[in-house]
Amino acid sequence: MLEPVIEEKQLDAALFQFIFPFSLNKNCQDKLQAQLQDDGYTRFSLKKTELETEYYGEPYRVSHLNMERYYLPFTNNMLFPHSEKQAGLHRFSKSMKLHCSFKSEYRNFDFIVQSTDVFLCPFDLGFITIRIEIPCSDITFTDALEFAKRFRVLQDMNSQDKAARWGSEKKAFDDVEDFLFEVLVPGMIPYLNSDELEGTYFAKHPFFVDERMYVQGLFAFKNKSDMTQADLFRASQIDGVDKYDQPYISSSSMEYINRYLDEHSYDRWAPNTFYITHETSFVCVTNEDEIIRTQLANHMYGEYYYALLINLFHKIVLLKLSNQYSQVRLDKNQDKIEELIRSITTFSAKYYFNEVVSQSQGKEIFIQLRRHFGNIDLYDDVKHTLADLYKYQENFTAKRSNYLLLILTVYTVISGIYGMNQVIEDLKGDIDWGKLQGYSVFEHLAFVLTISGISIALWLGFTTIFQLFKEQLKKKH
Repeated sequence: MLEPVIEEKQLDAALFQFIFPFSLNKNCQDKLQAQLQDDGYTRFSLKKTELETEYYGEPYRVSHLNMERYYLPFTNNMLFPHSEKQAGLHRFSKSMKLHCSFKSEYRNFDFIVQSTDVFLCPFDLGFITIRIEIPCSDITFTDALEFAKRFRVLQDMNSQDKAARWGSEKKAFDDVEDFLFEVLVPGMIPYLNSDELEGTYFAKHPFFVDERMYVQGLFAFKNKSDMTQADLFRASQIDGVDKYDQPYISSSSMEYINRYLDEHSYDRWAPNTFYITHETSFVCVTNEDEIIRTQLANHMYGEYYYALLINLFHKIVLLKLSNQYSQVRLDKNQDKIEELIRSITTFSAKYYFNEVVSQSQGKEIFIQLRRHFGNIDLYDDVKHTLADLYKYQENFTAKRSNYLLLILTVYTVISGIYGMNQVIEDLKGDIDWGKLQGYSVFEHLAFVLTISGISIALWLGFTTIFQLFKEQLKKKH
């Protein structure tokens, strides 16, 4: 069996976007928007064309016009909402151009945090994106992979993570998590939903899958260097170095690597450019010249970035809905069942579309991302859940209505015919309460039935009006 051979290569460009999804506290988005703006973040809008070069570093540019044309109109409404009240993915961005350093046992080089995005999304979901460029005057492919492998880990997991240090212009940090929440988004922590931490032992902040960020990256090789299957696999797996500081690849079988790349790579522009999608990474590997490389980076910062975000948003919402269903007690949580039905229906109607992209190559990449995230299977599971919930609620409501109707019918007959006939004359006009003392046992029973029947009717009317009021509030929310 052939083993992969690693050939070290120099890079012309190493560009990354690290994405951290998080859950927000309920009804906090208005306050968080104000906090972000106080921290220097700007609301992103396609009509602000002056922002096309603001967040990406030289010489990169994202055309707002091309982005609008790239997606179908109903997708644009979700991705680029026109007002802060419109439902969608609300983006706040801050240009930083922050010069930082990465130090480990064997490496020491600088990187630049070009900008940071914060997305506030429906279903109390958010994303933080850290946009990083590594100056590549003397950087190897392995260096860039090792950097990405360490930076994506928010909390140290092994000795190599613990050896990494992250320095900003003012302070050095042991964890990427501390660097993120103290330097890049310092006002974020109070708004994070920490309910999930109750079931953990070591986590300081909540994570959806694990304590690693999703990686979107572009690796551009120098001098038209040939790209091997091993290079593409290492890029997709973010394989840096082993514990002996030797270039590492997480497979010893070329047959496996070839099968993996057959399934995960998009080779429309081979042999010079490949896109490889995985459930934890989406990378572009190229050896094109500077002009084409810049165009590729512009796409990764623009259209493909949003394609990735849509799929991440879909996956996490579907996971949240599945988790909520697993926690519902069908016999006791009727309000939660109704809320879950409403959430699934809203997601299906407003946010999940089979057709999203208008251009063929973008559509193929989008479908490949969706497939490797497993969103189609997750969506099918949620649709089955919705059908089961509807069936259960229909049966439950029918039984409850039948029981209530039977009880009210019997009670109405008894209290109306028996109770009212016994004491109705004493309840006309000014009531003489002294007559109660002369009532027989059956007259006392009739009086109690009459008063309780009137009370139950008033209570049912009040609770019905109250439920209608709650429904109206939920619809507005």
